[in-house]
Amino acid sequence: MIRKIVITGDGSSTIHLPEWNEQYHSKHGAIQEAYHVFIKHGLHHFCIGENEKEKTKSSEISILEIGFGTALNAYITLLESEKFNLNINYVGVEGYPVSMEEIEQLNYAKELNAEDNRTLFKKIHKSPWDESYMVTPKFSLIKQQKFFSEIKDVALYNVIYFDAFGARVQPELWTEAIFKNMFKALKPGGMLVTYSAKGSVRRAMQSVGFKVERLEGPPGKREMLRASKP
Repeated sequence: MIRKIVITGDGSSTIHLPEWNEQYHSKHGAIQEAYHVFIKHGLHHFCIGENEKEKTKSSEISILEIGFGTALNAYITLLESEKFNLNINYVGVEGYPVSMEEIEQLNYAKELNAEDNRTLFKKIHKSPWDESYMVTPKFSLIKQQKFFSEIKDVALYNVIYFDAFGARVQPELWTEAIFKNMFKALKPGGMLVTYSAKGSVRRAMQSVGFKVERLEGPPGKREMLRASKP
């Protein structure tokens, strides 16, 4: 399948798949989408609370990312761990890893004003698969190359970043069976955040026990979903 590096609406890059007319991030802004969906409504909501200038909740968090992709979400989460003094255990699941040639063309460090931490982005990608790796003293990473249906973890995570390709092109990733696995993988009180707001996705989440909220979406999307495990 042909893959192209393109620039999104906020100046940050992503990978576009012309055959599917799909990309790894929102065409309206890859970084904006990551911050709004996964950082603001996932990481910050769990660890920091309403006051983003002062940590008021948990200082330790375990995160599962569904669709590790370019590692944009992981990279921003790592930067936030330094900013807010958070200890993060991060697991990223990806069936088809992005090549280092493609990674070298992404402009995230520049667009995040994180040139001083550019090497951390490379460390994330050069870390071994299926092994625990300390990217920084506060950020441990395990990258797992497998399909989402193979996830059998039980009560391990506080937050799930559900960032799979959209249901239009891969509907099998947005089923009750997948969300049942996600529900099991979360600890009680944990949550799943995703850019999707489709009614069928919301109903699939509810059917396996999630309490689902509609939230304001990132630029270019009216709504997104956050699902909580009681």
